[in-house]
Amino acid sequence: MGLLSFRGGVHPPHFKEPTSRHAIEKADQPKIVTIPLSQHIGAPCEPLVKPGDEVKVGQKIGEATSFVSAPVHSSVSGKVKGVKKSLTPSGEALCVIIESDGLDSVHENVIPKGNIETLSGEEIKNIIKEAGIVGMGGAGFPTHVKLSPPPENKIDTIILNGAECEPYLTADHRLMLEKSGDIVYGLKAMMKVVNVDKAYIGIEDNKPDAIKAMEEAVKNEKGIEVVGLHTKYPQGAEKQLIYACTKREVPSGGLPMAVGVVVNNVGTAAAIADAIKTGMPLIERICTVTGKGVKEPKNLLIKVGTSFKDIIEQCGGYSGNVGKIIMGGPMMGLAQHTDEIPAVKTTSGILVFTPDEASLPKPKNCIKCGKCVEICPAYLQPLYISAYSLNNMFETSEKYNALDCIECGSCSFICPSKRPLLQSIRVAKREIIAKKRKTK
Repeated sequence: MGLLSFRGGVHPPHFKEPTSRHAIEKADQPKIVTIPLSQHIGAPCEPLVKPGDEVKVGQKIGEATSFVSAPVHSSVSGKVKGVKKSLTPSGEALCVIIESDGLDSVHENVIPKGNIETLSGEEIKNIIKEAGIVGMGGAGFPTHVKLSPPPENKIDTIILNGAECEPYLTADHRLMLEKSGDIVYGLKAMMKVVNVDKAYIGIEDNKPDAIKAMEEAVKNEKGIEVVGLHTKYPQGAEKQLIYACTKREVPSGGLPMAVGVVVNNVGTAAAIADAIKTGMPLIERICTVTGKGVKEPKNLLIKVGTSFKDIIEQCGGYSGNVGKIIMGGPMMGLAQHTDEIPAVKTTSGILVFTPDEASLPKPKNCIKCGKCVEICPAYLQPLYISAYSLNNMFETSEKYNALDCIECGSCSFICPSKRPLLQSIRVAKREIIAKKRKTK
């Protein structure tokens, strides 16, 4: 199969060279971790521990109390110092603060769960749920929910996202090179859960070594195909990836399951393999730490709850003044105002920019060039949605299908007037959703 793609998109500079050839390093044991009880889309967890309790690695410390949620586990062994609201990458949330004893004692419940040949699909799904596995690409949607489609949505295909189309990030790239077997194992587990025999692993062609490694890993697997994708942003967005691999179009307001597809990240698949093979829940992940503002860019295997400050110090610390810190990639990531926040399950990257890199030009008036319309992968008209949002005309923004925006930031990137298109569209979406909830 030739290289696949979708309509629209942009070509930002990659900036992946500083870390793409750096093997994954295991981060140092943190002295203290702050573990949020909400690291996923959906309802936050209820704490299962209190100050003074002793906990072990892999012990459940937060219980999911609704279907769209995921439990949270301790990433270290030690003593609970507090259960209180603290700053997290997405705002203030209830957190469990644990002082590590340095022993890394593993909880008794962390044992191998069997193998995918003997486990039933339902058993595998329960393992995924209890392990607290969520989308590792950044969205954080609980994986067991994705693997529970309603009866009217018959799933026939699973797609693994190995595109890693965001600039700077190389965590998935290194994972595909170093843990290709685990990725395939986790994919096969998901295929059994939803009872499908067809799967694609989509990888951009700027990672030829990853394509080769994954092709080698699936050469004896039936129904699994590695497909090369044109390097273009946002190639890894769900709807765009589905179209590239299957030529199916997810309808406006619809989910991938509406066209018979489930999409997950390669990191999610590897986490599933780990949960089945060892019984260890999702307590750590690979994170790319890079940017001109950090001395030694690396791909680190970090424990959930480790502070950004500690992680950056393990990369040699800051190189001069810091202009901006971003969790995730530069296109869709979240800018942070402090490094005293914890890494979470969705911390795929920590970007440290110098003041020169972080500076933004002053926006000018829209010149109606139409470039944002031309490149929008969701077939929207960003200039109009943005304009109505800036004038608090959110109902009109909704008529222009604001809720279909995937928030990729391509419009802001391409805009010659440097208009705040993405930011204003996000405001419109929040206002529209809030009104709908209030009406219900």
